[in-house]
Amino acid sequence: MRIDIVTIFPEFFDVLEVSLLGKARSSGLLDIRVHDLRDWTHDRHRTVDDTPYGGGAGMVMKPEPWGAALDAIVRDAATRPTIVFPSPAGEVFAQATAREFSGRDHLVFGCGRYEGIDERVFDYAATLGDVRLVSLGDYVLNGGEVAVMAMVEAAGRLIPGVVGNPDSLIEESHEDGLLEYPSYTKPALWRDREVPPVLLSGNHGAVDAWRHEQQLARTRERRPDLLEP
Repeated sequence: MRIDIVTIFPEFFDVLEVSLLGKARSSGLLDIRVHDLRDWTHDRHRTVDDTPYGGGAGMVMKPEPWGAALDAIVRDAATRPTIVFPSPAGEVFAQATAREFSGRDHLVFGCGRYEGIDERVFDYAATLGDVRLVSLGDYVLNGGEVAVMAMVEAAGRLIPGVVGNPDSLIEESHEDGLLEYPSYTKPALWRDREVPPVLLSGNHGAVDAWRHEQQLARTRERRPDLLEP
């Protein structure tokens, strides 16, 4: 999979060099390219924002650098990309979205800042790829970088070969619509707290049943909305 990220803070994504995503990049499973939006400016101040038409607080990201950046990225693309812009006004990102994104050949992420990106950029981007405005939740961040990092990791780890044991992906929270069951490891007794005896029984059927019961109980307590029809 190819992933392009456009941002005014490219150093934010240095973290992509570590952990499982770093290994996936090194092995060629992920082709992640981080671009500085300011490289497509033409004034000595490398300006990417301006005052909003109609007045109001804050600044708006200019369309010219974004248009040039998207043109350059798409120019050598092998397939029509999915172009994702984090936005509090977008659809809510979920595990199903991550799985959908993990099946795409080419993702382009645009990290907005200030009061957002000129709306015409989204319209133009739709001529180059499939545009998605996506929100992590009902709150506002200073910019799109944190959201993009979350989406890249959530989607990237679902690509075959990125996570060492693929079975672990199946048992995680939200994969089957329920929260994940609690996990335990050695020692069996720690600070007067015991591991549930069923996990020490060796009875795999009983373990599976207990884990499913725990999933239902956790989901009912913490996220009852997931159980609604």
